[in-house]
Amino acid sequence: MRIGIVTKHGLEEARETLAALEVWLSVRASAVWSPESHALMPAGQRVVLDRDAMPDQVDLVLVLGGDGTLLAMANRVGRAACNIPILGVNFGSLGFLTEIRRAELYTSLEAVLHGSAEHDERMMLRVVTARVGREAEVRLLLNDVVFTRTALSRMIDLAITIGEQFVTLVRADGLIVASPTGSTAYNLSAGGPIVHPAMAAIVLTPIAPHTLTIRPIVIPAEREVRVRPAASNDGAEVYVTLDGQWGCPLGEGDEVAISRAARPLRLVRASERSYFEVLREKLKWGER
Repeated sequence: MRIGIVTKHGLEEARETLAALEVWLSVRASAVWSPESHALMPAGQRVVLDRDAMPDQVDLVLVLGGDGTLLAMANRVGRAACNIPILGVNFGSLGFLTEIRRAELYTSLEAVLHGSAEHDERMMLRVVTARVGREAEVRLLLNDVVFTRTALSRMIDLAITIGEQFVTLVRADGLIVASPTGSTAYNLSAGGPIVHPAMAAIVLTPIAPHTLTIRPIVIPAEREVRVRPAASNDGAEVYVTLDGQWGCPLGEGDEVAISRAARPLRLVRASERSYFEVLREKLKWGER
């Protein structure tokens, strides 16, 4: 098995773990290192691959870092249209996606190598950003698409269409379109619902809506969501961000189409904890 090892850039606290991991893997599997992880290692001969090239060359991606590092690799695995799993080990502050604890690193890797590891299949989103005068851009992501106003602009108006039906005009500070996995990210902070990751659904949550009757809504994953800035914005600039990894400004006539991606993402599950245990541990869910 070839294991690709990716770390957050400059993650100094991972140096000792990486050195021990190299020794552990030397008699069990082939290691492929991202430039960021290789830079944290002692001098030596290693196979180093750029993050973009890694998904096509490995059987497992091991992420040491936080949720942002995992999201960046999820985008790349989705774009490569391959079925390799990601094992995320938490070196961040929250680590809701990188749910494997550092002490569980080797037992989790052993389970993968022996074929006994459990996986979660997480629905991904396919996002097509069409801007006037530009070629449409297609991206795959795990968490969410966020529409916000820029620092100097006023409240924004966003026209929402689901399938072939116009839904409403949202006047708010912004809008979040999230997958079930992304429901526990920005969506939750904005008052949206928690959606179990096994559900096939898309969540739409307004950010600080001007009208209290505009509430979050959960729709079937088979429906395409299209969002465009309304003409009534009167010059107010709208910005769209995908998983916190990529973004661009939107103007009148631009449109973002969000739908269920053809392939899910496979995450290696923490075998000792259920999804609800992770909710209680990471989000203090249900505590007073």
